[in-house]
Amino acid sequence: MTDQALRPHSPHTTAQRLLDASAARSHDPATDIDWDTPLLDGAWFWPPERLALYGTPLWERMDHRQRLELSRHEAAHMAQMGHWFELAIIRMFTRHLMNRDILDARAFYALTEMGDETRHITMFGRLLATLGCPAHRVPAHVRLPFPPAAAAFQDITTFTSALIIEEVLDRLQREAAQDDRVQPLVRSVCRLHVAEEARHVSFARAELREAVTHASRSRLARHRLLTALVASHTVPPLLRPDRYGDLGLTPGEARRQARHNLHHRATMLWCGEKLIAFLTEVDLIRRPQHHLWRRSGLLA
Repeated sequence: MTDQALRPHSPHTTAQRLLDASAARSHDPATDIDWDTPLLDGAWFWPPERLALYGTPLWERMDHRQRLELSRHEAAHMAQMGHWFELAIIRMFTRHLMNRDILDARAFYALTEMGDETRHITMFGRLLATLGCPAHRVPAHVRLPFPPAAAAFQDITTFTSALIIEEVLDRLQREAAQDDRVQPLVRSVCRLHVAEEARHVSFARAELREAVTHASRSRLARHRLLTALVASHTVPPLLRPDRYGDLGLTPGEARRQARHNLHHRATMLWCGEKLIAFLTEVDLIRRPQHHLWRRSGLLA
């Protein structure tokens, strides 16, 4: 056994622990979620305080039914964006594994995580179908640059990109899973996703710590910039759904109010607290990148 494998907090040890945990406590959304659970009349689809228009003049003009419908569309947006981003994570991990030792526990766990993600993608698709909202394409400025940009990511930006999506969604979904006002089906999806994403976050953090330790100064500087660009391009469309036309609202006015909504800005900062603290700790955020992180909404 290598010295790295013997270290109690090494990536190898973390991967082996996560493999054991996955074997003991993995979930199958097809059987572990009751998809026949009826949607409850009058229940929220997402915590109202986390909706992008909460507290705006538009919100004040809505009646309760309109607000519930807004929450349905925002929950659908989260499901669809989660579906696309987890496909992106699988693509990044596949590229990463092409250069790994296939007999290493870290490679085994990456493959296990990819299996988790395929089930999550199916789960998000089923939730989206149940919610009955129109499907929207991922914004072009996120979707189109991804294939060529991902080739430059390597290990650091691969795992940081995964963390950006996983930690932001985790914060929201943990709250939704515990909120009795939210539809039981949505809470079940959030609970399952949170349980497995906790392992994914642990793996990404261990891999990042190791990668940063061995990175040259120039390589680290390049990945600080790449990481900040990923955040600035992906987080706003993730947390600010542009589905207002489906609700009969004026899209331009709704987008403007959501963008300038101080309450929602506070939600975005809350979503990024743990992520920003960790990436700063491992030296992946420095002052020159702050303007991009502010653009993402995760940094004040």
